[in-house]
Amino acid sequence: MQRSGAATARPMPIQTLLKWSVAVAVVTIVLKTLAWWLTNSVGLLSDAMESFVNLASALFAIAMVTIAQRPADEDHPFGHTKAEYFSSGFEGLLIAGAAVAIIWAAIRRFFEPQPLQALDWGLALAVVSSALNGLLAWRMMVAARQHHSIVLEADARHLFTDVWTSVGVVVGLFLVKLTGWVWLDPVLAIGVALNILREGTRLAWRSVDGLMDTAVEAEVREQIDRTLAQFAHHTIRFDHLVTRRAGQRRFLDVHMHMPASWTLGRAAALRADVEQALMSEVPGLRASIQLLPTDVEAHFNDPEDPL
Repeated sequence: MQRSGAATARPMPIQTLLKWSVAVAVVTIVLKTLAWWLTNSVGLLSDAMESFVNLASALFAIAMVTIAQRPADEDHPFGHTKAEYFSSGFEGLLIAGAAVAIIWAAIRRFFEPQPLQALDWGLALAVVSSALNGLLAWRMMVAARQHHSIVLEADARHLFTDVWTSVGVVVGLFLVKLTGWVWLDPVLAIGVALNILREGTRLAWRSVDGLMDTAVEAEVREQIDRTLAQFAHHTIRFDHLVTRRAGQRRFLDVHMHMPASWTLGRAAALRADVEQALMSEVPGLRASIQLLPTDVEAHFNDPEDPL
């Protein structure tokens, strides 16, 4: 079966990317904290606080990915891949907590405005840290699609949010410098907090949704349907197809109907070919195929999905 070069390229390991995330978080914490210390801007303080969240999230993600990669055992026969959802949920809660702290600090600054200093240096440091986060976020999002990893996707989306946060802070502080309106700084910080609160809520919901055994992604379902269609003809048909996902793993249950006159060996050989084709097309897929004679129907509450 032919596959594109992009699909067969070996992606960077998840843990390696998360370690890079830790390193970048440490660097951006230093840069943004220095920018806040130089300028006394609560907007830059809010930006620095989000980088602390990035660091904590990346460290927790490494722990959860390590657990998720453990092999199946007697107590967890389907593996530990759902541990990834705890990481994204934890990250969402951290983001929400940081947003509340930022709003509190911004409200106090709004009623007790203070002059800003050394804005040129502060803006330059914020731009450098944003560039680092943007580059890492882009690389992690690419890898998240390759690995089907919610951990990498959550971290990448959080970093993208951090980038847009920094862009908003830089633009706002530039306006403060032009206009002298110091009150823009806390207003900007509140806007940043509301934005990251929205992202944190979305990440937490995705974590909860993933723990409820959702179906595979639309593109993965298309790959499955296309593969089964290669084997379906007037004597072979598939129905009662059900999918679910758990972290990086994908699961498929389907009935394969064939002539009752076939020997068990012939039927088992065809099933093996179908399973191999499915696993080749969708890495990480675990397929469970039940063999049935053509004239026998299994009745479940699930609707039929003939192919």
